Amino acid sequence: MPDKSIYPATSPAFIIDKQAIQKATDNLAYIREKSGCRILYSIKALPFVPLLKWLQPHVDGCSVSSLFEAKLARSVLNLSQSIHLTTPGIRQDEQAELSTICTHISFNSLSQKNNFHEVSTHLSKGLRINPKLSFSSDNRFDPCRLHSKLGLNIEEIQRNDFNEIEGLHLHTVFSQQDLSALIKTLDKIESYLSDFLPSLKWVNLGGGYLLQDIADLEPLITVILRLRKQYQIDVYLEPGKDIVNKAVSLVTTVIDCFDSDGKTIAVLDSSINHNPEVFEFQRTPTVLEADEKGNFSVILVGSTCLAGDIFGEYLFNQAIQIGDKISFINVGAYTMVKANRFNGYNFPDIYSVEQGELKCLKHYDYDNYRQQWDD
Repeated sequence: MPDKSIYPATSPAFIIDKQAIQKATDNLAYIREKSGCRILYSIKALPFVPLLKWLQPHVDGCSVSSLFEAKLARSVLNLSQSIHLTTPGIRQDEQAELSTICTHISFNSLSQKNNFHEVSTHLSKGLRINPKLSFSSDNRFDPCRLHSKLGLNIEEIQRNDFNEIEGLHLHTVFSQQDLSALIKTLDKIESYLSDFLPSLKWVNLGGGYLLQDIADLEPLITVILRLRKQYQIDVYLEPGKDIVNKAVSLVTTVIDCFDSDGKTIAVLDSSINHNPEVFEFQRTPTVLEADEKGNFSVILVGSTCLAGDIFGEYLFNQAIQIGDKISFINVGAYTMVKANRFNGYNFPDIYSVEQGELKCLKHYDYDNYRQQWDD
């Protein structure tokens, strides 16, 4: 949670709390020490190079979904750290380069497996599995939805011979705060694939679990220990949001305030284009200064001309005025990586904070904007 006494002089600005990152990695270190599993950072959550450098000593590698992510991960990791690739979209003209950068690949479909020809000798091949178990009521977040594009139907694996396959990858949840889905998924996989599992060298249990919010991690540790002992395999976890989400806040400033049909509108110097999931999934982000018992209702909006550029309606303990700071917290995952410059509004600067010291890591200017659209 950001300390207002060390806000940057200008906004908007993303602030990465290194202490929160350390807390997340300490939690993962506990799981790794107790279970013997290996930790991959899911780079899609936030592929910011300074962050990757902070995480590098604390992880066993990265999970990636594209050539660019793989190249970025390799530029930071050392040669002993692994890069696991799984994606529905592998381009033919990128196969050769991917096969030299990555150490593991989990094929998303039988067609993808059969069409991937550029396989280096070091590349360990696996399959992404769809166990046909849904744990989300929202189809947008359900990898096991009807007609899913993610993974081989578990029954396809039953019907085929995969002598060259060394691993399985599963990822069936999003922002899960308990382990019941993982237990049920593994129960089904083991009941369906009891003859196949002993031939494997590794299993990737995926991400989607907010491990910091799960009070009792012993069931996870027990499951990993059992898998490692029973099948003599390596077990990987690939958290992303769990590591970064609570570590990042977006600090904004009120630049206009007026009445609209009887409600107060506060215009911020940011927009939902700096946090696109607000619009994509109709989320209302958490505001540090808001109070659900407050007496002053305000609609916080962004500064673009998009009518739906609205963060939400919030209650405050005092009237909002021009110049006030508004902080959106827990925005580390899928925020910076999706941000855009719609209407020509600049990206927020990026800062780190550690032991009360604020440091600017990234500043954007007009030249960056012009370069994006130049000929």
